[in-house]
Amino acid sequence: LERARDYLHKTGRFIVIGGIVSPVHDSYGKQGLVSSRHRLIMCQLAVQNSDWIRVDPWECYQDTWQTTCSVLEHHRDLMKRVTGCILSNVNTPSVTPVIGQPQHETPQPIYQNNNVPTKPTAAKILGKVGESLSRICCVRPPVERFTFVDENANLGTVMRYEEIELRILLLCGSDLLESFCIPGLWNEADMEVIVGDFGIVVVPRDAADTDRIMNHSSILRKYKNNIMVVKDDINHPMSVVSSTKSRLALQHGDGHVVDYLSQPVIDYILKSQLYINASG
Repeated sequence: LERARDYLHKTGRFIVIGGIVSPVHDSYGKQGLVSSRHRLIMCQLAVQNSDWIRVDPWECYQDTWQTTCSVLEHHRDLMKRVTGCILSNVNTPSVTPVIGQPQHETPQPIYQNNNVPTKPTAAKILGKVGESLSRICCVRPPVERFTFVDENANLGTVMRYEEIELRILLLCGSDLLESFCIPGLWNEADMEVIVGDFGIVVVPRDAADTDRIMNHSSILRKYKNNIMVVKDDINHPMSVVSSTKSRLALQHGDGHVVDYLSQPVIDYILKSQLYINASG
């Protein structure tokens, strides 16, 4: 999440305004998946000091497992209700009212800006953290239109926005992107919506060749411009960020688990005896 936000800011196209971690439902069926009660608490402990990332329990609280597409659509619909904005697709930018303005009203301009340069987009990130699904919500100020200031928008004290376009994007690792290429694993209609309507931000894992992955899927090739790949940091490679490595370290009593997890999460795992073999 942090790395993706930094990358999006550097592109000059986005301003990240928040991130959501959405742990998967218990019925997902992955081997070794602990109760969502524990996973929610661990995620909350992991982001407790963040001023822009939150944990959303909606996915866990459903009656059964939800598809990635349905979770993205839930957050999109929730954002519509909360902000009063129209959330547009990647390929169909909308004329959207300022956040906080009812959709049926026409806001009055505070001033008109006739020479507005290309401005960055504001974004909200969610990603796959352990067994957590994350998304990115983007706000794009269109250029050369009236600029409005919404005093009630909780988007920072120095931001000025024109008409706002709000988007939700999926943040994932390259391993999830590669799973799109496995025949029959994903519903093709869902893939069209995820990549075509929402868009994806990908964090490469273990030096994965994301161009090669995208070329193996007709849908990924079709919407390649909607897929943003975060450049890895040689000094702090994303390959070390791994829930699998964390669980193995715990099982084997490897003290290097502190390299992967924050201390409050480690303390909770030890207290609740999670991921630890009986012999350990």
